Amino acid sequence: MPRDLDLRKLRYFLALAEELNYGRAAQHLHIAQPVLSRQIRALEAELGASLFVRDRRGVELTPAGEALRADTPALLAAADAARRRVVRAARGTDTFTIGFMPGLIVTAAAVALEARRPGLRVQVVRTGWDDQVQVLHDGRADVSYVRLPVDERGLRVIGIAEEPRVAVVAASHRLAGKDEMTLTDLADEHLLQNPDAVPEWREVATEMRERVPRPPGEDRYGVEEKLEHVARGRGVAVLPASVAAFYTRPDIAVATIIDIGPSRVALAWQAQRRSPLIRDFVDVVGGLDSPCTVLAPPG
Repeated sequence: MPRDLDLRKLRYFLALAEELNYGRAAQHLHIAQPVLSRQIRALEAELGASLFVRDRRGVELTPAGEALRADTPALLAAADAARRRVVRAARGTDTFTIGFMPGLIVTAAAVALEARRPGLRVQVVRTGWDDQVQVLHDGRADVSYVRLPVDERGLRVIGIAEEPRVAVVAASHRLAGKDEMTLTDLADEHLLQNPDAVPEWREVATEMRERVPRPPGEDRYGVEEKLEHVARGRGVAVLPASVAAFYTRPDIAVATIIDIGPSRVALAWQAQRRSPLIRDFVDVVGGLDSPCTVLAPPG
């Protein structure tokens, strides 16, 4: 009979799967390379499957290894989330944490939940494009206000709001001063964010068609980093109107994009959780006139 998966071995496996080099993986894990080799062999024996192909050219994942590589991050995140909740409960701290993206105000919902649950401490955590869902999987947040699209696997997601999307350019840009613009106006511009966040732009963008290489790390810029580069004339950004309103500054200009769909805001939580607090929060949000406040542009 197969043994239960050992989380420590899974962490070792994931490090090797990402590095595909025993020396680097062992260094990352702060263990000796022979220890890593023994743990990987033990995991393969427990699973009855070879996870890596080792030869003179290096290390590669087998089909079984690829399958485990796809599942392991979620398994480890779920374990970390459970550990956080257990520690919190052991401390006797009755808390509930709400994640939220820039431009959104969740105060009304937090206050309403505290009123329904006297003694509960509601906390908030600001998220970004890269971790707005991750905070749910790793237990940092119980629920999260997310901006779609997101990877909805393992989640319950309900739409709650929409708002326009705007283009942000430098104050000295040729398009500065316009109140409205189209995607065609932005076709020859460089987008300072992950093109997957604006699939409508990538369909018309010259640099996507010509396969222009993107600078490393650029897709992970936070809002503040994007705007710094926009202000210096290094490209443009497409943001929800509320985010641009929150970060108003004199060296950038903003215009509504008239031929693009809205930014959609949703409430998300882990589908398998059966927490009464999550049910209460969803009820609270449903009873509010505005499930969350979307900052309005100035003027």
